[in-house]
Amino acid sequence: MTLSNRTPLLDTIRGPADLKPLSDDQLKQLAEEVRTDLIDAVSGIGGHFGASLGVVELTVALHHVFNAPEDRLIWDVSHQAYPHKMLTGRREAIRMIRQAGGPSGFTRRSESEYDPFGAAHSSTSISAGLGFAVGAEFKGKKNSVISVIGDGAMSAGMAYEAMNNAGARKTKMIVILNDNEMSIGPAVGALSHYLSRIVSSKPYRSMRHLGREIAKKFPKPLADAARRAEEYARGLMTGGTMFEELGFFYIGPIDGHNLDHLLPILRNVRNAEEPGPILVHVITKKGKGYGPAENAPDKGHAVAKFDIVTGAQVKPRLKSPTYTKVFAQSLIKEADKDERIVAIHAAMPDGTGLDLFGKAHPTRCFDVGIAEQHAVTFAAGLACEGMKPFAAIYSTFLQRAYDQVVHDVAIQKLPVRFAIDRAGCVGADGATHFGSFDIAYLTPLPGMVVMAAGDEAELVHMIATAVAIDDRPCAFRFPRGEGLGVELPETGRVLPIGKGRILREGTKVALLSYGARLGDCLKAADELAARGLSTTVADARFAKPLDTDLVRRLVREHEVVLTVEEGSAGGFGAHVLHFLAHDGLLDQGVKIRTLCLPDIFFDHDKPEKQVELAGLDAKGIVRSVLSSLGREYISTSVLA
Repeated sequence: MTLSNRTPLLDTIRGPADLKPLSDDQLKQLAEEVRTDLIDAVSGIGGHFGASLGVVELTVALHHVFNAPEDRLIWDVSHQAYPHKMLTGRREAIRMIRQAGGPSGFTRRSESEYDPFGAAHSSTSISAGLGFAVGAEFKGKKNSVISVIGDGAMSAGMAYEAMNNAGARKTKMIVILNDNEMSIGPAVGALSHYLSRIVSSKPYRSMRHLGREIAKKFPKPLADAARRAEEYARGLMTGGTMFEELGFFYIGPIDGHNLDHLLPILRNVRNAEEPGPILVHVITKKGKGYGPAENAPDKGHAVAKFDIVTGAQVKPRLKSPTYTKVFAQSLIKEADKDERIVAIHAAMPDGTGLDLFGKAHPTRCFDVGIAEQHAVTFAAGLACEGMKPFAAIYSTFLQRAYDQVVHDVAIQKLPVRFAIDRAGCVGADGATHFGSFDIAYLTPLPGMVVMAAGDEAELVHMIATAVAIDDRPCAFRFPRGEGLGVELPETGRVLPIGKGRILREGTKVALLSYGARLGDCLKAADELAARGLSTTVADARFAKPLDTDLVRRLVREHEVVLTVEEGSAGGFGAHVLHFLAHDGLLDQGVKIRTLCLPDIFFDHDKPEKQVELAGLDAKGIVRSVLSSLGREYISTSVLA
């Protein structure tokens, strides 16, 4: 339910058109009501918080000044788009955001006409915006294209590639640089606002154009002096020289929470007639207007349900440590023994657990910004110098650096260790963060060692194994969330490369697990045993090199063999089938089934629901075994 007694103006807003007739004072009131309602909504469900609070005024101003959806408003990453969703007909739905049946936590084309471009990974907005703008040129359209990108996303090379292209083309588009790491004092803010308002105005832009034409008539020394004078005024005073060099007309920085500053400048920018891209530098504060979020170390980036008064988050009590924490603590122990171990992440210290490593070994932990391509090649260079780099990158983020994995690491056989977190089902973040493809995209690479942890103890051993592999690259994947609750070894042991293990011996059915579904395979074996089906459970450990001796044994000694992996088709099961086909073992009548993620992009939901949908939980595994034997699945008390 909404807070109607506290949000009377917001209650009248059904879409951006309702913002058009509002006065500037009413827009200020609306911004406060949006912030109030946003805090109330997210407190009950959790979600991306700090960044959304930081762009409330900016969002109100953009929807008042521009005419979405005809004007294209593109949010980079889009984790800050909650206010945008609230003002575009999704206010009630926001209370189910990132939940099953609710809206995505990011912009999504299929969700609303006001989401012209879907996002969730960073630094795509300027490239997409340029595409929209050039497409509009071809159609003779006069609509505006606005890309909103944060300062963090500007650490990725793709943003500058897009800006370089846009500046060279002189295509008309607007980039809003939402800078929420920089502070701006009152005096500087007032001066900046005054200058920005002047330089964004039509008279200044016309005079600037006239000045350039006149300067052409002067001797070159005088013309150069005039040009340098303006660059000094606009570049050194406002910080825009770099953007000007890329071909953008720079305006700012301006206070992104002051609508008296924002509105006139955005109106000037909207009405600009001179061709070429414009960058408006806006200063905001993450968590703005809610003390606990403003004071949080990560500015309240993503939160669980919380108490509005205290800001205390309601987080579930974990029975076991998370895989991420086990990874971090194990790597710290290995680094304590080996000074050549270094760790690299791409602006994800908390998510990868390397915040802990950084505290333990501050000089050996590198945050390279949102720059996965650079992270991988940086690691390759470190490996060339005899260091032992661990590149901790989420499965979906590593996709962004695939060429570097192939070209800079694998071909040169460099011992870079890839720690792949968020492998498999990720829950509320949905398709954009779903770690489906790393098995399939890493296993084809010659020489690459590819591992997956079946439980948290195995993860400890795989880290030790990765440290020991010093003649080729390797990767080990592990899921989001807590482990199975197995006892952790004090120190990891080096595993024999390409060798799996058998956890349970049987005679009829063999379940060959690769990675996170090992616990479900053990549960499935219990139910199959209750149905009179003696079941072997094996943990492959390695997708490459494959334990061919183990696979041969399972196929020769069992009537049914299932491979089980939390990854896409073309991964572990495909490699097993490829080996069996070449070895002639498919000619012997054994029933082979490869269980993997279905050929879909998963919507946001609870991870356990996603696993169930994929048929990779214990019930799904049992159902597949019975189906292969021509038997119908009827629920039993074992898994009820």
